[in-house]
Amino acid sequence: MTAFRFAIRVKPGASRDAVGGRWRADALIVAVRAKAVDGKANATVLAVLAEAFGVRPNRLAIVTGEHARDKVIDLDPAPEHAQAVLIRLLDS
Repeated sequence: MTAFRFAIRVKPGASRDAVGGRWRADALIVAVRAKAVDGKANATVLAVLAEAFGVRPNRLAIVTGEHARDKVIDLDPAPEHAQAVLIRLLDS
């Protein structure tokens, strides 16, 4: 298993936590209820993504965009189904 890297667009302060849809060409939209204060939104983003991919949160890391809405995420080690899950989420 190798690392899997993908782009996301975070929508903090949403009415509910949700993963799905595209931002621009290829970024996955991740909406979280947490506000972008003191890293709370980032922690929630990782937890919500972990649930969506069926992995533990400690397997996900923010590579770039720690303080931005646009982020790059590493899933390491990536499960075999990671690409298929990402495509399904992007298309939902």
